[in-house]
Amino acid sequence: MDIPDFGIPPTLAARMSMAEQHEYLRLRLSRRRTLVTAGAVAGGLLTGGCAGGRSTKDDASPSHSAMSGVSGSAVAPFGRHLAFGADPTSQMRISWQVPFAVRRPYVRVGLRPDDLDRRIPAEVRDLRTPELAGVRPPAEQYYPHAALDGLRPGTTYYYGVGHDGFDPAAHGLRPTVASFRTAPATPPESFVFTAFGDQGVGDGAAANDRLLLRQNPAFHLHAGDICYADDTGRGRKSDLFDASEWDRYLRQTEPVARSVPWMVTTGNHDMEAWYSPDGYGGQLARFSLPDSGFDPRGTPGAYTFRYGGVGVVALDANDVSYELPANLGHSDGRQTAWLERTLKELRAARDIDFVVVFFHHCAHSTSTHASDGGVRAAWLPLFATHQVDLVINGHNHVYERTDAIRDGEAVRAVPVGGSTDPARDGTVYVTAGGGGRDLYGFPDGVKESYEGNVAPHEPVDTFRWTTSGGRKPETVGWSRVRYRGFSLLRVEVRAGARPRLLVSALTPGGERVDHFEVRRGG
Repeated sequence: MDIPDFGIPPTLAARMSMAEQHEYLRLRLSRRRTLVTAGAVAGGLLTGGCAGGRSTKDDASPSHSAMSGVSGSAVAPFGRHLAFGADPTSQMRISWQVPFAVRRPYVRVGLRPDDLDRRIPAEVRDLRTPELAGVRPPAEQYYPHAALDGLRPGTTYYYGVGHDGFDPAAHGLRPTVASFRTAPATPPESFVFTAFGDQGVGDGAAANDRLLLRQNPAFHLHAGDICYADDTGRGRKSDLFDASEWDRYLRQTEPVARSVPWMVTTGNHDMEAWYSPDGYGGQLARFSLPDSGFDPRGTPGAYTFRYGGVGVVALDANDVSYELPANLGHSDGRQTAWLERTLKELRAARDIDFVVVFFHHCAHSTSTHASDGGVRAAWLPLFATHQVDLVINGHNHVYERTDAIRDGEAVRAVPVGGSTDPARDGTVYVTAGGGGRDLYGFPDGVKESYEGNVAPHEPVDTFRWTTSGGRKPETVGWSRVRYRGFSLLRVEVRAGARPRLLVSALTPGGERVDHFEVRRGG
């Protein structure tokens, strides 16, 4: 497809950061009076949520109804998705989308589906995507968000979302009521969470969602590259993306995300330069996630929460990636300093058995994108120091799992069905990139090896990304399990005197292609 003459020339884009591209687009598009410019969004002239724009709350924007010209009774909410607040025992965030501007959006919530007596006002975060002639029409998207605080631990709540003219408590709308459950106050004997990355929209993605729902997880970790509205994913040409892909994605995901907290981080395909200089304005508008506190601008992919005996840490790997440097150094080291503090606190907490870290770019993989040297340099020493139990990545559209690694070397073999103690052996790294997007492969001559089809273990010739953006060859012995197919990660957490993580990889049909155990306490 030809690039319009007001886009970024590819040779120029290759040398520009995300912020520089945003400024370039702002200056170029400001000359086109028929367009809503990215600069207007970033400058607060249009509502852009947390992306430097203005969010509307309750009835603070009475113009919404007039703007759409559509009766509220005809506007049906869709795309509901949940997220924990900072404290999953008492906080839940409910987000959704409406196809037109509405007045006074809200959530009704209660302890029974027929008694939604508590009404919580929602704020609206708007995104306006300008037209690109011959490429895409302009788009206006509206995302209401409601913060539910003061909830009871370990309690099932029912909720419905609405606005003026659309009341989920009305008799005819009761089928739109969904439910969620807060985290228990004391660690349960066992619970399950799931994870994958690189999902997108399609049959494979939808099949993984159905499999996920059957696992009855307490929450889901999405390791980035959420919907692929930006199909290039290199932090350039991000003016050429289809904002309506988010509409399709949220519709696809709603059957599971309306009841399972959908905890996302940021992949390279999630940087969208239209809405903010760092490309994160779109994600800040669509999701409500815990605040890490280290970045006043908002880094949506970095946060932490605790559930039972597990401390979970999400990271934005765009900040340290050598492969895709559009946002390299975005946090000026603040994220890594925050990570060190957070890991230290989690490991010192007496009620935390396991620390799980997830982010997008791979620390250890042999597939198409291989391993990112920036991730290794910035974070792996911290993982070793604080004995991180499990690291989950996406980026490579395969399932791949390592042996237990410390200081870049396999310390203990962890075959299918094996076990490891991170205090003794190091950390296992899982690439769970088979969420639904088109699949990748492995280097020429390297065989898949998975449960029921285990190949002889041999070194693999691969590479890692360097500071110059180049590829440095390396031969590795840590690649233990490799599967080229759609899959998700299922993690069962068992408490007790010897707590365990029972980790499995499942295909959409429910077939297990890997399982291993992470133990604490010998």
